[in-house]
Amino acid sequence: MRKRNKFKHVVYLALALAMLLYALPKLSPEGPTPVFVFGAVWVAFALLVIAAHLHFIIGVDEEKKKRLDAVRKAKLEMWQGKWNEEGRATQRL
Repeated sequence: MRKRNKFKHVVYLALALAMLLYALPKLSPEGPTPVFVFGAVWVAFALLVIAAHLHFIIGVDEEKKKRLDAVRKAKLEMWQGKWNEEGRATQRL
């Protein structure tokens, strides 16, 4: 399931790159006209889409998720240790 999901992002990344490469030569490089502003904003959004797909493909979220799971596991063990100590203290009384 994970591999197919990454394949989908690779396809979308390729489509976004192709769309950007097709449109860049057609954009007007003239001053701050409405056409130029639209083209600049469009390129910015296209680069944002490309960056998002690269972020997912590289797996930055997976590494972050693993680190967060390790922190959660350590906190759970710490709390279990405290609960065990409290349980022993109440049994002594």
